[in-house]
Amino acid sequence: MYKRILVATDGSSLSDKAVDAAIDLALLARAELVSVTVTHLLPYGYFEGSMVMNQREIEASQEQVDNDAQRLVDTVRTTAAAKGVRSAQAIVTKSNQVAEAIISTAKNQQCDLIVMASHGRRSLARLLMGSETLHVLTHSHIPVLVLR
Repeated sequence: MYKRILVATDGSSLSDKAVDAAIDLALLARAELVSVTVTHLLPYGYFEGSMVMNQREIEASQEQVDNDAQRLVDTVRTTAAAKGVRSAQAIVTKSNQVAEAIISTAKNQQCDLIVMASHGRRSLARLLMGSETLHVLTHSHIPVLVLR
C-alpha cells in the first residue's frame, strides 16, 4: 500500500479534516507521514506589492509567517505521533507557487500519496488565482487523495 504520505495543510478547517484523514490513513497503512505547508514570500521591493514597508518590517513579517507555519506543521507532527504514526515530519516550504511546491516536496520526500483538501480559502487572491488542489491534481505524477 502506501509507505510515505504527504499531507498539505494551510490551517483552514477543511485542511484540518484532510490532516485527520491522512493521519488515519497513515495508521492503517503503517506509513510515514510528511506534513507540509507553503508560505508565500513577501515582496522585498517597493513596486512588488501593494504595501510600502521598510526592510526590517518585511523581515519581521516574514519571520512571523514562517514561525506560524512551523507551528502549524509541528502540531500535525505532534498529533500524528500521539496517535501512533511511526514517523512524522514537519516541513515548511517558501514559494509563491503553492501547488508546485507541494508537488516538489512530495517528489523530494519520496512520497507515494498526496492528501489535501478540495480547497483552502485564506484570501481573495487565492480564490482569484484558482485552485491549488486542482493544479496539484492535474500536474502531479504521484496519486492525490482529495477530501471535500
